[in-house]
Amino acid sequence: MNPFPSDDRSRQAADYAQAGFGQELQPGVRPALVVVDPARAYVDPECPLYAGVEENVEAMRALVHAARSAGIPVVFTEVRLRADGVDAGVFFKKAGTLVAFCEGSPYADPIDGLEPVDDELLITKKYPSAFFGTSLNSYLTSMRVDTVLIAGLSTSGCVRATTLDTMQHGYVPIVVADAVGDRDPAIHASNLFDMQQKMAEVWSLDRAVGYLCRTAESRT
Repeated sequence: MNPFPSDDRSRQAADYAQAGFGQELQPGVRPALVVVDPARAYVDPECPLYAGVEENVEAMRALVHAARSAGIPVVFTEVRLRADGVDAGVFFKKAGTLVAFCEGSPYADPIDGLEPVDDELLITKKYPSAFFGTSLNSYLTSMRVDTVLIAGLSTSGCVRATTLDTMQHGYVPIVVADAVGDRDPAIHASNLFDMQQKMAEVWSLDRAVGYLCRTAESRT
């Protein structure tokens, strides 16, 4: 359920459109999927980072299955930090819950069914964006990717940061709305709206799966 009344949402959309935001981006023909931080922390009620995103996780699994079936590159990210958090700098000082991703914590482990398989890439990061301080851009370039589907957790944090950097590196970002989640529905919806207006396309799971099917067929 969208937490914003429909009339408010319509006014927002009209205001942004009048200002020139929300131009449509056309996806390319060589997509990749990046699944941002599908960590146990977000689905384990024992963890302070628990976000109640089980439905979103199911959508992530479905999207990963579709991506593998389509034969596109699939990348997973994780956060792993030193016990003192010094490798995350100011980020660690600001967000104390990052202790969930320090050495020895089980909460940094991937959610069942969202682990890389075969030759899929796993990127370990220290900061929100999957691009910052990692080899992700080099990998996507080497695979000649032009479009990046984005799933994962959380919408307002690492998903948003990754989406922004996807756009800034010249790829078309497509955030799969069903397959991202956040601890607060209003924050989730607000960030999806803002990303759609300024940096990405926001698609449903069904639309993303349909796109993957078409791109797979075009390569046969």
